[in-house]
Amino acid sequence: MSNATALSALLRLFRAQAFLDARLNPELNSVHGLGLNELLLLMQLAHAPLHRLRRVDLAQRLHTSQSTITRMCLPLEKSGFVKREADPRDARVGYVVLSKTGLTRVEEAEKTLKRKAADVFRDRWDSDEIATLSELLGRFTAALPGDIP
Repeated sequence: MSNATALSALLRLFRAQAFLDARLNPELNSVHGLGLNELLLLMQLAHAPLHRLRRVDLAQRLHTSQSTITRMCLPLEKSGFVKREADPRDARVGYVVLSKTGLTRVEEAEKTLKRKAADVFRDRWDSDEIATLSELLGRFTAALPGDIP
């Protein structure tokens, strides 16, 4: 593979990300009051043991900083989707915990996301091609924490 081919693939991934943000964010915001990044954060919690993760773990899974996680969690706390929980054994450790309201919102938003995913791919590829894309992207991100099944 040449450097030009690798660059082309990378640029197309960035372009695809921008396309997906533009297609998904408006409906997620208007219907569920969540942006895609907030939904991804809530989905990480929904799939975590006890529906809770340390901020550092959320930051690793979402490939961002702990301060960004803190900023993202503030409006989610005000909306009642998450809460803070201290570790009883270590006061330095804090958890972000998904509330029952947050879990309900995630379940509702995931339904919208599944429908939108079908819409995004429907006119471009058949089921086998989508499965191949999923498998290739899975290999690309296999070593990263936070894969959601």
